[in-house]
Amino acid sequence: MTDREILTVLDSLNAGLHQALADDPQVFLLGEDILDPYGGSFKVTRGLSTAFPDRVLTTPISEAGITGVAGGMALRGMRPVVEVMFGDFSTLIADQVINHLVKFGPMYNGQVSVPVVIRTPMGGRRGYGPTHSQTLEKLFLGTPGLTVLAPFQFKGDSDLGAPGQLLYDAVLKQEQPTFFVENKLQYLLKLLTPDNLQEYELTETSQVQEFPRPCYTLSLKGAPDTQLTLTAYGYMSHLALEALHSLAFEDEIFAELVIPTQLSPFELSPVFESVRKTNRLLTIEEGTFSLGWGAEVLARTAEALGTGLHQAGRIASRESVIPVGKDLETAFFPQVADIVNKAREMAAE
Repeated sequence: MTDREILTVLDSLNAGLHQALADDPQVFLLGEDILDPYGGSFKVTRGLSTAFPDRVLTTPISEAGITGVAGGMALRGMRPVVEVMFGDFSTLIADQVINHLVKFGPMYNGQVSVPVVIRTPMGGRRGYGPTHSQTLEKLFLGTPGLTVLAPFQFKGDSDLGAPGQLLYDAVLKQEQPTFFVENKLQYLLKLLTPDNLQEYELTETSQVQEFPRPCYTLSLKGAPDTQLTLTAYGYMSHLALEALHSLAFEDEIFAELVIPTQLSPFELSPVFESVRKTNRLLTIEEGTFSLGWGAEVLARTAEALGTGLHQAGRIASRESVIPVGKDLETAFFPQVADIVNKAREMAAE
C-alpha cells in the first residue's frame, strides 16, 4: 500500500486512495495539478501518479468538465475519483451533480450506477480570503441520491485509519455519487487512537448500508452525568473536543460529543440517544449560521424528541464575506471559546 507510516489525516487519505487504485483497475483519479512531484495543492495525491501513471489524470481547469467526464466514465463501469482543488469551486460542479449524476440511476430505473467520488478541501483559517476559505457543503445536503461524508481523525483497527477507510469504502463500495468533504486544517492533525483517548469513553456506531459510516460518541471517563450534548463534524469536532475538556476541568460542566461522518442522508440516532440523557443540544459547524447543517439537526431532534429537547443552541461562522486579515478571519470563524461560552449559557439555564 505505502511505505510511509500513517500518522495524520493526510497520510490516511493518501493511503486510502493508494489502496483503492491498487485493488481495482477501474479506479481512476482526475484533478488539477495532481501529478507528481506536485501531488495536488494539499498533497493528498502525492505518489499516486508515480505508482499508477495510466490512471491518475491531470485535467484542464474546468471543474464542471472534470465532473461531467467522471460521470461518463462511471456510466461505462469505471470508478472515478474527482479532486476539486478548493471547496469554493464546488459551486462550479453543482449542475453536473444535482441535475445529472444523482439522477441517472433513477431515470434509467436502476439499470445504471454512477459511483463517482468527489473529494474537496473546505474551510478557512489559513488566510486564503473570500473565495478560497468557504465551507459550502450545506449547499449539497439533502440532495436526493447524493451521499455527503466528512472524516474524523480517529484510527481504530484499520491500517488505513478511519479517514482513509471511509474514503476507500466510498470509492469501491458506493454505487451512487459521493461528496467527500475534507477540512484543510484536518490534514495535518495527528490520528487519534484508543491509546491517546484513554481518558474518554468512546462509542462507535455505524449505519451499515453499502459500507459503514462511523459515528463517534465521546465523554470523559468517570465524569458525573452529562449535562449537554455537543455535535460537530470535520475540523470542528477537533475544536469541540477541546471545548469538552475545558468545560469539564474549568467549569465542571460535563458534555457528550457526537461526531458523525455521514452528513447526508441524515443519520441522527446517536444524537437522539445522547439528548435523551442530557436534554440539551449544541450544534457546531464552520459553515455560515442560517439554513445550515446544525439547523436541520436541531429541527430533526425536536421532531423526534419533542419536549425531551429542553434547550437548543447553534455555533457557526458569521454571515459575511470571509476576510483575509488574521484577526478579522479569527473573529469570523467559531473558536473554542465560542463553544465554551455558549455551553456555559446553556448549562446555567
